[in-house]
Amino acid sequence: MTAPTDLKTAPRVGLALGGGGPLGGIYEIGALRALDEALDGLDFNNIDVYVGVNAGSFVAANLANQMTTAQLCRIFVRNEAEVHPFHPEVFYRPAFREIGRRLLAVPGLVSTALQRFANNPYDQSLLEAMTILAQAAPSGLFDNEGLHDYLKRAFTMLGRTNDFRELKRSLYIVAADVESTDAVCFGAPGFDHVPISKAIQASTSSPGLYVPVDIDGRYYVDGTLRKGLHASVAFEDGADLVFAVNPQVPIDASAAVRSGSMKPGELTRAGMPNLLSQMFRTMVYSRMQSGIAQYARDYPDKDILLFEPTRDDAKLFFSNVFSFQSRRMVCEHAYQMTRRDLLKRADELEPRLAKYGITLRRDRLEDEQRTISTSLYGEMLPLYVAKGRKKRAEKGRLASSFENVSHLFSKAQ
Repeated sequence: MTAPTDLKTAPRVGLALGGGGPLGGIYEIGALRALDEALDGLDFNNIDVYVGVNAGSFVAANLANQMTTAQLCRIFVRNEAEVHPFHPEVFYRPAFREIGRRLLAVPGLVSTALQRFANNPYDQSLLEAMTILAQAAPSGLFDNEGLHDYLKRAFTMLGRTNDFRELKRSLYIVAADVESTDAVCFGAPGFDHVPISKAIQASTSSPGLYVPVDIDGRYYVDGTLRKGLHASVAFEDGADLVFAVNPQVPIDASAAVRSGSMKPGELTRAGMPNLLSQMFRTMVYSRMQSGIAQYARDYPDKDILLFEPTRDDAKLFFSNVFSFQSRRMVCEHAYQMTRRDLLKRADELEPRLAKYGITLRRDRLEDEQRTISTSLYGEMLPLYVAKGRKKRAEKGRLASSFENVSHLFSKAQ
């Protein structure tokens, strides 16, 4: 008879999802749908520990609340449910209260500036005294209270919950404390009383874009300020294997031009928002790479499998997530990218996954006709996918014709 001390506990699996705003969330849904189809022995609604930051917190919370990857595709990509309206106003509602409060402060700031200049005109110029007006700038342009309200409704119906303590599995949502700059894990002891919807609101509050979120008298913003991925949270919770999806990578403009997805100089001409996005992605990506290397040193007996976009594809970088067609394209692109990555790494992944009772479905990965649409409904290929494959097929036939002609010439010689 086996002694109790000889019994081995089942390995624990974690999921860590990075940021990237609404576009990153759509990418994660497509990538997770591909993983869900290709991995037998893994249930994405029954993972031991979920960790999410920014857009990843939104996706992770829905999975922990028993929404399947197929349902995520139908609701957020195809707009097939009125329960989860995916509209710009949910994410981009102007922060009228914050902007109004700052405008009301302008007369007092002007008065203070004039008084300082009058008291000591030789110490600073009037223009320098007026720099105090910078305090009139709002702490954020948008108020994502609409996102909180929307999630609060979604998580309190259909048997779901807005309470971390009522979930069957661990869920951690990471945000950054503005004043201490510390990363805070909502869902951990001491922070599990905060509603899930409020935690997601805090985690998605990108500085400058959104007003910091007040929770229990502290102010919180986007957790990617600390790390792009917080996989260590899953490891500390006992996860042996962590699947990580990072949608936020900087574009390699030279490689994108060579691949034909971007024109020379397009990134520089794209304006300040895209340049700022490139800089922010670069900082986050650099820290994430350092973090992945650190995980190997800190958790040598644990595994992390990372999935992310390639850096030579500008289609994702310039997409408009609120365009229905773009949303479908991004999701399909993420789905196909992840399938190709899995197939390319199959020989390496299969023995690593086998340790955890997970098998890779090569037959599904090798099915070149498979799309999100066909996997969900058996539909025809989306138009943009079909056109892309037709062009590639025509190029292949043309290249083959040239090879045949060259072969005939070589034989004639």
